Amino acid sequence: MADCLFCSIVAGDVPADIVRSDERTVAFRDVNPAAPVHVLVVPKRHITDASTVTADDAADVTALLLAGQAVASAEGIGGQDRGYRLVFNVGPDALNSMPHLHLHVLGGRTFDWPPG
Repeated sequence: MADCLFCSIVAGDVPADIVRSDERTVAFRDVNPAAPVHVLVVPKRHITDASTVTADDAADVTALLLAGQAVASAEGIGGQDRGYRLVFNVGPDALNSMPHLHLHVLGGRTFDWPPG
């Protein structure tokens, strides 16, 4: 989509601190990190958000999760001894401000429960 910031990052038209890229996904550092490690993983193909995912998107969603695992490992937060969060936000109540499916990889600190 021409007016989608994440599509522009995927296309290379907007600069980003890209940490990983593969056939289906691009991962880049969040400009407003909520944790010491905060990377966004997006599908190269535009999908609006998790509420619009269909069975036809299975390969892209699987690729997001695998890329999230790879990012966590590369950032030193993967494995059972540390830990990380994988988060999809959907809609304004979840503070989703970007209409392009994206997975937050968050780590590098201990998280409280409930979140906040």
